[in-house]
Amino acid sequence: MKTKAVALYGKKDLRVREFELPEIGEEELLVKVISDTACLSTYKATILGEDHKRVPENLKEHPIIVGHEFGGYIEKVGEKIRDQFNEGDKFVLQPAMGLDSGYSAGYSYEFFGGDATYCIIPKVAIDLGTVLPFKGTYFVNGSLAEPMSCIIGAFNANYHTKPYVYEHEMGVKQNGQLALLGCGGPMGIGALDYAINGGLGVRKVVATEMDEQRLERLKKLVPVSAAKEKGVELVYVNAAEVENQKEYLMELSDGQGYDDVMVFAAVEPLLVLADSILGNDGCLNFFAGPTDKNFTVPINMYNVHYGSTHFVGTSGGSTDDMKVSLKLTEEGKINPSMMITHIGGLEATPEMILGMKDSSAGKNAIYPHISLELTALEDFEEKGKTDPKFMEIHRLIEKHDGIWNEEAERYLLENLSN
Repeated sequence: MKTKAVALYGKKDLRVREFELPEIGEEELLVKVISDTACLSTYKATILGEDHKRVPENLKEHPIIVGHEFGGYIEKVGEKIRDQFNEGDKFVLQPAMGLDSGYSAGYSYEFFGGDATYCIIPKVAIDLGTVLPFKGTYFVNGSLAEPMSCIIGAFNANYHTKPYVYEHEMGVKQNGQLALLGCGGPMGIGALDYAINGGLGVRKVVATEMDEQRLERLKKLVPVSAAKEKGVELVYVNAAEVENQKEYLMELSDGQGYDDVMVFAAVEPLLVLADSILGNDGCLNFFAGPTDKNFTVPINMYNVHYGSTHFVGTSGGSTDDMKVSLKLTEEGKINPSMMITHIGGLEATPEMILGMKDSSAGKNAIYPHISLELTALEDFEEKGKTDPKFMEIHRLIEKHDGIWNEEAERYLLENLSN
């Protein structure tokens, strides 16, 4: 099977390559990738190249396929695993394998990654149960189950304590106050959606963002009135307009501080602020992974000792987290598609990944079997002035309040595929 894929050959060296895949082994799968959503961690791997902990050293001889948030169809099944999988079944991938080597899809393998028309899922991934059945018909939401699992895992990793009881109560505080700092990006959007609609039992959520455009989009995607219907008091804060953020955020918490604080940017002042607004037994979750291995910030150790404040950080989500994500999505309780702001084909991927650090975009959805430059959802209307297919996609986006959706995806795949 011939495949076209985006491959990493070295630091900042991404190329679209077309080549023949080897025959699959007796315990491997050949899959057709329908969608892959882009992750900032791919940018980090691209910048660091061989210095990244998950990237092998022989990139020039064996370039790896990037992309790890993907799903599609099982094209061919190895002889020894035909009792587990059927050709034609839909799947989504859980890329986190927990190997001692750190290897995983999209970082480490020449034939195993999501930014490809076809790829091979190796035995090690299959043995670890990372190939999950996908019951839906909307592939981008299947791809987004992986980043949503990271969000769910982060919420699960928070914990709380009781004096002289040496067992942690896992998860965010029931009936507690939650602050999401710098949450206007795609993962912050997903976290806010989950905080309001995931049945977590929090009573107040304060969401902050400095970029006014991002903040307005947040307000549209997750209205205060919708949160109120779920029994959650939601407060939005434009951090750029607040002179003393600590004082203002503490006032919003009625002077108690926050039970849980999540930070979505690796920015020292934001983490210092987060530390300063923790209430007694407050848990700070550092969600944004820094590229600097020596990234450090000052913290209030007095509060650690006397106020039982504490800190956690997670990278990735478990298979169980991903199953929860898929279930909540199938039930219509959360809508991961709110993260999507751009759509593109395979050829648009290298430039898109290299530009991620300086982009204010949300999630980018890549469809490997179509030809399309990276296009913002709001730009389909302009493109539609010269191509009626794009105008129809614009209409379908507008039909769903400006959010990427299954109808738009289906039309795209039926009319723009190679």
